[in-house]
Amino acid sequence: MKVVAFNGSARKDGNTAILIRRVFGELKVAGIETELVQLAGKKIRGCTACGKCYQNKDKKCVVDDDILNECLEKMVAADGIILGSPTYFADVTTETKALIDRAGFVARANADMLQRKVGAAVVAVRRAGAIHVFDSINHFFLISQMIIPGSFYWNVGIGRKPGEVELDSEGLETMQILGRNMAWLLKKIAG
Repeated sequence: MKVVAFNGSARKDGNTAILIRRVFGELKVAGIETELVQLAGKKIRGCTACGKCYQNKDKKCVVDDDILNECLEKMVAADGIILGSPTYFADVTTETKALIDRAGFVARANADMLQRKVGAAVVAVRRAGAIHVFDSINHFFLISQMIIPGSFYWNVGIGRKPGEVELDSEGLETMQILGRNMAWLLKKIAG
């Protein structure tokens, strides 16, 4: 089994990545392979609404000059997907939104190719607005017919400066429990 995570932060290895790695720790204990894709510094653009994914039905976006198709391949190959984003003006980053929009359209155009995969949102926040980010990511999972595990609180870690989420003990515990629940669910689905 494998879980791929996409860190939508503009900061490579910042707070969002720290939180994702906390989830990964529990997945690894359960014997699940993990991979982290950091979107920082990589080109990814928004959907052009061309509709070619519905015509071609080749599990790819026709816009092929960025990282999106590589991300799609990793999503299709994985059993579970984590989308992580810091909170930018009470929403996901533009990189995360581009990934959601384009992956969502391609998946729907190709017989809902992400359905029944396990999806988890991971959110870093300075103070407020994180619940909207959490909801935005979960809406993508739900419309993609994916299955979402929970934790004992919303999947949010608080910290502004890089590394500051390490001081949020409740946020870190939330990620650990999320990882355990995600591993349990993946194993139940696998039978």
